[in-house]
Amino acid sequence: MRDIGSRLELFVDDWLISHRQGVDLKLHSPQPKEIALNFADAPWEGDVCFYVTVLRDGGAYRAYYRGKPTTTPDGTDDEVTCTAESQDGIHWTRPNLGLYEVMGTRANNVILDGSWVPATHNFCPFIDTRPGTPDSKRFKAVGGMFDTRHTANFQHGVGVFGFVSTDGLHWRPISEKPFIPHEVYPFRTDVAQNSIFWVESEQRYYCYIRTWQPDGRPVREGMSGNIRWIARITSPDLVHWTSYEMLDFGDAPLEHLYTNQIHPYVRAPHIYIGFPFRFLPERKPVPEHPAMGVADGVFMTSRDGLHFHRWLEAFLRPGRDQNNWTDRNMHMALGVWQSAPDELSCYWLENYRHPTCRLRRGTLRLDGFVSAHAGSAGGEFTTHPLTFSGKELVLNYATSAAGSVRVEIQDAEGHELPGHALADCPEMYGDQIEQAVSWAAGSDVSRLAGQPVRLRFALKDADVFSLRFR
Repeated sequence: MRDIGSRLELFVDDWLISHRQGVDLKLHSPQPKEIALNFADAPWEGDVCFYVTVLRDGGAYRAYYRGKPTTTPDGTDDEVTCTAESQDGIHWTRPNLGLYEVMGTRANNVILDGSWVPATHNFCPFIDTRPGTPDSKRFKAVGGMFDTRHTANFQHGVGVFGFVSTDGLHWRPISEKPFIPHEVYPFRTDVAQNSIFWVESEQRYYCYIRTWQPDGRPVREGMSGNIRWIARITSPDLVHWTSYEMLDFGDAPLEHLYTNQIHPYVRAPHIYIGFPFRFLPERKPVPEHPAMGVADGVFMTSRDGLHFHRWLEAFLRPGRDQNNWTDRNMHMALGVWQSAPDELSCYWLENYRHPTCRLRRGTLRLDGFVSAHAGSAGGEFTTHPLTFSGKELVLNYATSAAGSVRVEIQDAEGHELPGHALADCPEMYGDQIEQAVSWAAGSDVSRLAGQPVRLRFALKDADVFSLRFR
């Protein structure tokens, strides 16, 4: 039995679906839009800007990312953490903060400079939504790595360090000691972006960190395996941490997952979405490029934050731009936000290690990551028994001009309910973000609220993205 109340449910997995025929779960890719930031516009940023986070605070947006003006593989002293801001998620500007002198000037957007290495390398902020969190500690961040690099600011061990801020601009370390100590996560690894957020239903924080997974080949010296992977640790208070748990991707193959970008979906926070950066280090489609590897963005979802369904097809391809077929491109930023009544905005990195390195914005329809899809031959699917609260069943759907969607309400055993059979439901067609389903007797289904029912969908050249009872 699924109790969905009046909660929004997306068809990003089979959680609602009992059986289907002629219907597939279809992955949808974002549509490229304008360039949000050209990293060559600021000399302290450069062609290896990386690890981007986009936060929304109230109605405003703020981006955080690594700036590094040189491409030396081992040098980190010239790394900085930068920020940009936007009122609409589309038009971005760099604030002149004057916090650190970088390259001879304080007229910059730098929030951490090289004295905070290694935290500047992969600084990843979040807004702490835990009830009772004081405003002075609402912004928090993690940054650092599990190796032996130190600076004067970090003299007490290795691990990931924590930061706190009142305004998201002026940051201070929570402690000189690691926020997530090496003992919790006993792997030495190259560093990546580690995401963290509060889970109200669990009363604890989830933190997703880079690890390595054996793949049968000889293990690298100092590493725990050969394939970049993702692990989760949790904490009730950001002090006491569980030991790590490897994410479970079912029968998905071992592939390098460079970053995770996991966060609760803003419109349905009980569903976790992630956009791993899939890296293929053995490929080199542009022979003259100095570095090996090519990458794309993939999509995954979870209901418990540990077991994920990961699509093997790319969510984000390199496309026609040859500069995206090199190295570490198509890195999705952490954070997908609703930017219009019918639109989501996401962001990704292009032209890494090229003078045109930049951040691009892309859009999806609201809830539009995956759809239950049937072609012109038609198809059906039926849900598990569920209970709901509300008066109307509302769908987010799209059809062709000749396509249609119809819905039947059944009892828990699968028998049609009088007045709500498929024959009682007029064909729905068009492209609607929120459309109530009607039957011969109307759209009011409140008398069925709280009772176990099944929903039977009949689709023809149609996509259904989400549903809810309202």
